[in-house]
Amino acid sequence: MTDESRRPDEGANVDPAGVPADEAVPTCYRHPDRESYIRCQRCDRYICPDCQRQASVGFQCVECVREGQRDQPAARTRFGGVIRGNDGVVTKVILGINIVIFVLGMLSPALIQWMQLVGRIGFADQIGAAGGVAGGEVWRLITSVFVHVQIWHLAVNMFTLWILGPPLERLLGRARFTALYLVAGLTGSAVAYAFTDPRVGVVGASGALFGLFGATVMLSRKMKADMSWFLGTLAINVVINVLFARFLSWQGHLGGFIGGLLLGAALAYAPRERRDLYQILGFVGVGLLAIGLIVWRTASLV
Repeated sequence: MTDESRRPDEGANVDPAGVPADEAVPTCYRHPDRESYIRCQRCDRYICPDCQRQASVGFQCVECVREGQRDQPAARTRFGGVIRGNDGVVTKVILGINIVIFVLGMLSPALIQWMQLVGRIGFADQIGAAGGVAGGEVWRLITSVFVHVQIWHLAVNMFTLWILGPPLERLLGRARFTALYLVAGLTGSAVAYAFTDPRVGVVGASGALFGLFGATVMLSRKMKADMSWFLGTLAINVVINVLFARFLSWQGHLGGFIGGLLLGAALAYAPRERRDLYQILGFVGVGLLAIGLIVWRTASLV
């Protein structure tokens, strides 16, 4: 038999992958017990199927992919937020917190009493140190935003959150959306605290939600977008405020809406070159306005 007719594996001691048998079998650098004949395109190390990540050409190892991601700037939304997967995560978390607190409040009404917004509970000359926000229980300004005592109130607010939340979260990113919700809720609570009978308890996410309405108006104007998609939801909330004005805090709703307009303006119109700084200053400014109103009201109650 001539050399030309001999099979390739008859004249050399090689395995099917083309590696000489007398050389060590290559293994994955992360899993030494696994044979591997694929190399990372960046670091040239052998990688097993579990460690392979598809690249534009060939495969890369896990560490090289992570290093490449660190070297690349994060993708940003139009208003500066980081683009992430799992749209609506913050919205779902807020919705879940409201539902959990509602259930816990049904089981323990004392929890609602502790979390609701009350300006003043009693008077120092009658029952000792007074409670409420004026008595130092400032947490009520935020905790009340997550409290509902009627199922219809919870249902309406959570439906509104489900409609408004995800689109805004996509536009702003998680951090900015979270800050918007909380600061708008604070401004709603501040106005309700300042202009409501201090003996009346105020609860509900409506202040924060009207803040989302206000921010949506400003962002939509900046983008010259069609706002008809949320006008129906806004109209429903306005009608509910008119029909149930006796039971709802229009002060909190108005405060949240104004706060949302101001926050939305800071988000939408911050110059691109120093966007983060101007947005932070805008949020701090709105927060200081709310705190100033709280301090003014407290001084009139103590």
